Amino acid sequence: MTTDSGTGQRPPVSLRTEALEQLLTERGLIDPTVMDGIIATYETNVGPLNGAKVVAKAWSDPEYRQRLLEDGTAAIKELGFSGAQGEHIVVVENTETTHNVVVCTLCSCYPWPVLGLPPSWYKDPAYRARVVKEPRVVLSEMGLELDDDVQITVHDSTAEVRWLVLPERPAGTEHLSEEELVPLVTRDAMVGVAKVVAP
Repeated sequence: MTTDSGTGQRPPVSLRTEALEQLLTERGLIDPTVMDGIIATYETNVGPLNGAKVVAKAWSDPEYRQRLLEDGTAAIKELGFSGAQGEHIVVVENTETTHNVVVCTLCSCYPWPVLGLPPSWYKDPAYRARVVKEPRVVLSEMGLELDDDVQITVHDSTAEVRWLVLPERPAGTEHLSEEELVPLVTRDAMVGVAKVVAP
């Protein structure tokens, strides 16, 4: 383990990352321009906004919603969202009586084209282990209280299948356009650990 000779402590992650990138670049193993492009893509062009557009479209267009639930990958691709980690996406719908939540019990499989990079809590071993055994408790700890009669289904994402939750449309948003609905949809709602709240 590398330590700072002055303090005996490990250098900050950013410095270690920079040193690793420099070493890999010097050895010709990576191209920094390509790396910067990948990072920019997932930070700015890909992310929860894409998923929010999918959800808003499904809320506004019943035919699209049906296609989305029948073949998530194809319907999502209709809106131009596809690529690595999004080769096979299954969409499940939350209702008044059923609630879906997503986890990857083995690592952090996640539908990048519609949700961007996974949040740290999604990769946390505690979340991965506990949400399968006690989903209602974990959701409550994350701020989502569900009635006892709501059935909870936990979906395990894998390298073969990634899941996306179509959240329940909040009451009082019937007058909003598709474009106005987009900002309401959060990443957490599309993973199933939160609900969409009306403005």
